Amino acid sequence: MEENKDIYILGIESSCDDTSAAVLRNGVLLSNVTASQAVHEAYGGVVPELASRAHQQNIVPVVDQALKRAGIVKEQLSAVAFTRGPGLMGSLLVGVSFAKGFARALGIPMIDVNHLQGHVLAHFIKENDEDKDQPQFPFLCLLVSGGNSQIILVKAYNDMEVLGQTIDDAAGEAIDKCSKVMGLGYPGGPIIDKLARQGNPQAYHFARPQIEGYNYSFSGLKTSFLYSLRDWLKEDPDFIEHHKEDLAASLEFTIVDILMKKLRKAAKDTGIRQVAVAGGVSANNGLRNAFQEHARKYGWKIFIPKFGYTTDNAAMIGITGYFKYLDKDFCDIDLPAYSRVTLK
Repeated sequence: MEENKDIYILGIESSCDDTSAAVLRNGVLLSNVTASQAVHEAYGGVVPELASRAHQQNIVPVVDQALKRAGIVKEQLSAVAFTRGPGLMGSLLVGVSFAKGFARALGIPMIDVNHLQGHVLAHFIKENDEDKDQPQFPFLCLLVSGGNSQIILVKAYNDMEVLGQTIDDAAGEAIDKCSKVMGLGYPGGPIIDKLARQGNPQAYHFARPQIEGYNYSFSGLKTSFLYSLRDWLKEDPDFIEHHKEDLAASLEFTIVDILMKKLRKAAKDTGIRQVAVAGGVSANNGLRNAFQEHARKYGWKIFIPKFGYTTDNAAMIGITGYFKYLDKDFCDIDLPAYSRVTLK
């Protein structure tokens, strides 16, 4: 750390449909502002062109609010950290372009952040100087979102190894698609989660994939759900309305069970008992309860992020930027965004 000088990092996240900016001082979060886009609900999924246009409208006011809520002026910033990828190219370009112009105007360094690395490091966001509840390296992290389902061995903030990942659909993607088939709306995660709390998780059984090692597959489960629903609807056209709570609970139970089975195997094989969960699906109550149960049963020390740090947010980009700043790991201004990549 620079002697007697506070390090202020501005984090910018624009990988999908949330425009977010955060300010951190020496790793402690001062502000985290996010503008969400309701426009996509009518289409049952994110429309890339609409997302990038909304980012263009939101980026300046969101950054302005983040600075005001942090109680600082832009001239106090030490660096700008931004999501470089993966994500929707049009959305990423808005955040990347803004970060480049902002950093150049202020004459401060730029720090590029891998979006997936940011999700994992969300566990290190501090809300005050006394906040010490962070994982110790090495730890395992189950990263589950609409686009990713991975088991990651985290050896250091900049040394992560993907032990297993989905070979087709991600867990969140499967939930969204099943919700859409049931006519429940988008995004499906919160809807399924809410209904599942009122249903019987053992009411229905769906196909479970048999995949080697630590990898996942959710396309077979999705197909099984679809075909089962089709058959039930032939017998009762109002089947979904009459059984939506049990359907949601059974779907959630199956997905969580698939996720935890591979995570248990990874924890057993590596001998690591510090286990974290990250990504949008980590807001799911069924998954959170499963983590609590595994902590009791297997002696895991678990780390579950606050709800505000589960979905895409700039605080996780800011904390990753802070770690990289300490290592003087800056990037050139001509570095392009990238849409698809896994953790190295």
